[in-house]
Amino acid sequence: MGASIPAMVTPSVLEWARREAGYDDPEAVAKRIGVPPERLLAWERGELYPTLRQAQALAKIYHRALAVLSLPQPPSLPPLAAYYRRLPGVQPGRESPELRVAIRVMSQRREAAIELSGALGYPLPDFREVAHLSESPLPVGRRLRQALRVSEREQRQWRNEWQAWRRWREAVEHLGVLVFQFPKVGLQEVRGVTLPLFPAPVIGINSREMSAAARSFTLMHELVHLALARADQEKVALKESRANSAWQQVERFAEETASAVLIPQQMLEESLRVLPVRRDAWDVQSVRQLAARFRVTPLAMATRLRAAGQMTWAGYQRWKKEWDKYVAQLPQRRGGFASPVEKTLGRAGRPFAQLVLEALDANRITAVEACRYLDLRWDHVEKLRMELRVGPRETRKPFDAGD
Repeated sequence: MGASIPAMVTPSVLEWARREAGYDDPEAVAKRIGVPPERLLAWERGELYPTLRQAQALAKIYHRALAVLSLPQPPSLPPLAAYYRRLPGVQPGRESPELRVAIRVMSQRREAAIELSGALGYPLPDFREVAHLSESPLPVGRRLRQALRVSEREQRQWRNEWQAWRRWREAVEHLGVLVFQFPKVGLQEVRGVTLPLFPAPVIGINSREMSAAARSFTLMHELVHLALARADQEKVALKESRANSAWQQVERFAEETASAVLIPQQMLEESLRVLPVRRDAWDVQSVRQLAARFRVTPLAMATRLRAAGQMTWAGYQRWKKEWDKYVAQLPQRRGGFASPVEKTLGRAGRPFAQLVLEALDANRITAVEACRYLDLRWDHVEKLRMELRVGPRETRKPFDAGD
């Protein structure tokens, strides 16, 4: 009988919620809930009303609370592009529905972290690192590396790229950055994103990236964008007015600086003495061999070699064509199974999960709120608590890769 109960939703809010979720075409939404597009449009015009069950389905698709759909009028919210940095190939206001949900979730977690920290009396760490486009990438990378406090000796001892990824993530989080991962967004749209909002800025990593080394590079790439924003060298997408050519220079600066963070000069020089290759004589295999020493991607290593003068720009372009051809021939990799607790830790991060549990234990939030913040069922919360006590496990398998 519940399926026939009409939902008292507001037609104009229904249309607003659909467009805010990134569905300009009503057909995609109508198909997901099993109704003709004409009926969905009739709901939005107020000619018909959805059932309660249909309204619940719409709320889930739009990633809104059901109560929002019953507001007397659409809420006034800042454009989504006021939260994230400019992304190559992504037009503000035309983000995919999946990316819009990802940015909203990360923004909501950031707001929760600020609120819970205040309720518990914890001071928010101040992210202080800055970068200027007038600087050379190498000294900026060296400065960021020092702030991260990851020694060359420690890096040499990492057993695999997943251990490296966890350590880099932990180091960035210690700088006062919330590091989240988001699922379901295509890699062709975005690999990483920064929410340059202070305090508690956010770096988001696409969990569809199966390579831990690629995640590490994206993390450092976004850290550089964050440092640029902290120095007022970069603005959120809504306010960014650089031409595409000028923006490509910003992206190149971030790439070269990120590679300098991951591949320090002294370690590189030592490795080049062991693996001597003439300038512009690098092939895919030799770059892969060198990249494995640092637990980084071959593309990051090639970028570093170009900046270090081991490749000319023309040589890099030739290598890049060979690399793209090599990657295209690789078999498609698929992620393994991740438990609900492992997904929560991968997506929300250990610091955020710990903060939520402490707020729950201090009676600052309810169990329902804790589950909502963590996107976790209550029967898994105690397992999460145990996992946080044990600490991150050493493994070659990406526990946080599942979508």
